[in-house]
Amino acid sequence: MLLSDKYPFLTNYFTQAITASNKAMPQSILFYGNDLNSQYIMAKEIARLLNCQDEKNDSCQCLNCKWIREDSHPAVLTISRLDNKPEDDDSKTVISIKQSLMIKEMLVTSSDFHRVFIFCDRDDDGNIAGLNPQNFQAETSNSLLKIIEEPQPGITFIFLTRYINDVLPTIISRSQCFFIPSKEKINYDYSTVEGIFTNYFEIPRKEVFNISQKLQDLAKEVPVNTILESIQNYILAVLKTNPQNHELINHIKILENAKRQAKLGIRPMNIFDDICLKLIH
Repeated sequence: MLLSDKYPFLTNYFTQAITASNKAMPQSILFYGNDLNSQYIMAKEIARLLNCQDEKNDSCQCLNCKWIREDSHPAVLTISRLDNKPEDDDSKTVISIKQSLMIKEMLVTSSDFHRVFIFCDRDDDGNIAGLNPQNFQAETSNSLLKIIEEPQPGITFIFLTRYINDVLPTIISRSQCFFIPSKEKINYDYSTVEGIFTNYFEIPRKEVFNISQKLQDLAKEVPVNTILESIQNYILAVLKTNPQNHELINHIKILENAKRQAKLGIRPMNIFDDICLKLIH
């Protein structure tokens, strides 16, 4: 399915903003929502439209469009904790200050292309993931504020995140923000924690450590991340019927952080104690 068919309003908006002389194209854009892959495709499509040398249609085969589709365009860069690191940058968990300085140095010289910097994260398998306070820390965000606030012509910054509040407020205030709805069918399977954590909002506070112990016992047979994913799926299923419940959104973020802790090797007991204390009132 073409992006223009999947997101007709957004693709039309950006096409018009780029091609019409009476509309201003935002130079800092923030996409948020669960479908990070679609966010990234949209960001690349904006980069393609900004650099297209022909008619800017979906099937254009000009050199710039080919380069962008192949991820080889010299002026369209993905900036993540794994992508486009300077040679002396050995950081692996964050978008670093050295990357920020690299961008600033690049902007000192002029370019015949429209330069687009796409800020995101990647998971352990290389899939696109969202920015958050852990991988896009305040020090790096603040170092970029000047060039975002007073951008040169021919430069666009695009930030991708799951939750809008996972990005520094100063970045949000300088960006035009767009929600990218998920078009994918999500599997809300939570059978792994059925009977242990379902209806957790009705569990008495005094049962916190009992529930944590049950999850720890389950972890002897099931990977911790599978358990956490199952709990998160349950919360997502509940959220689907209560979309305005902001507490549930915060609970999903707590599970996202717990999954990051699991990847860092934090003890299951500490992880389960923490989420039970935070989620069971």
